[in-house]
Amino acid sequence: MAQTEFGVNDPLARKAWSKKLAAETIAKTYVGKFIGGDDALIHEKTDLKKSAGDTITCGLRVQLQGDGVQGDNTLEGNEEAIDFHSDSIVIDQLRHATRSKGNMSEKRVPYSMRKVQKDALSDWHAERLDASAFNQMCGYTVQTDVRFTGMNAVSAPTSARRIFVGSTKTDEGQGSGDIFTLEMIDYAREKAMTASIEDGTGPIIRPFKYQGEELYVAFLHPFQVTALRTGSGSRWKEIQDALLQGGDGKKNPLFTGAVGMYNKTIIHETRRITPGVHSSTGAAVSTTRRAVFCGAQAAAIASGGSDDGTKYSWTEEMFDYGNQLGVSAGKIYGLKKCVFQPDSGSGGEDFGVIVMSSRAEAAS
Repeated sequence: MAQTEFGVNDPLARKAWSKKLAAETIAKTYVGKFIGGDDALIHEKTDLKKSAGDTITCGLRVQLQGDGVQGDNTLEGNEEAIDFHSDSIVIDQLRHATRSKGNMSEKRVPYSMRKVQKDALSDWHAERLDASAFNQMCGYTVQTDVRFTGMNAVSAPTSARRIFVGSTKTDEGQGSGDIFTLEMIDYAREKAMTASIEDGTGPIIRPFKYQGEELYVAFLHPFQVTALRTGSGSRWKEIQDALLQGGDGKKNPLFTGAVGMYNKTIIHETRRITPGVHSSTGAAVSTTRRAVFCGAQAAAIASGGSDDGTKYSWTEEMFDYGNQLGVSAGKIYGLKKCVFQPDSGSGGEDFGVIVMSSRAEAAS
């Protein structure tokens, strides 16, 4: 029976494998279920096609603050200017490649190696995307290599978007008793709902909407989740009950993998939560973790796709007289925490993230 096989670097093969790589990579990521439109935790900019190294500027219209006029009082001369804040995302290319050892050692022909190498590369890109998202949202300035931070430099958490357990308001100041508590979520939600550009605490952090409810998401390190479970007593059962009432984990991806829900906040557990950062030296503080409380548009991601609609590049090369297949896969993209700056260019607050620092160490 005749079979059709696309040779190395055939245009149709490149496009097909690029699409497979894109689909599997996003499915393997932890943050993939949080990527979406304007109301998603990570806002995807889908209408952009930029070349490597370009900067994309995003605008935010600030709500009007004026009092208006009453009755027949003169409105002319009392108009209010529309105030726009802006943020910029750098997009650049990130690539990696693999090469087979050869037909004999692999016991496969080169074409069957496409899937093996695609799986390896999709795992790599997924891990890198997850690491970048949490390095950005946690404000982990220790990591200065932009290949691990979404091709954008990390900015430290802004002053109005920080919460600490201990009385010392630094990561290094969190003592042995300053473990994560449910009250941290209470404080973060209060801060999110009462923020105001007018009083300098930044814009209100918008919640997600699900079945008529306004919800937030909190990401905690496993050490912090253990502290919650062991320190909350019977209240932990109430958290589990609240999760079931809010969603059974099948109707909305926000609930998938959640460990509980408390005070309209879905709690997720991830090892990606970063250590703290020393306020003076800038070094990592291994005994502290930076949990993050998130609303809509906590971060943004933008891609520079090719003209044929594929999001990843896929290139194949044969080496050693056709014995070894090499595959490279890359993506032009940018990811960063949203920090909309006023026209003055400074003083902006983190838009959709509150960092919650606590002591967090492995249980003895």
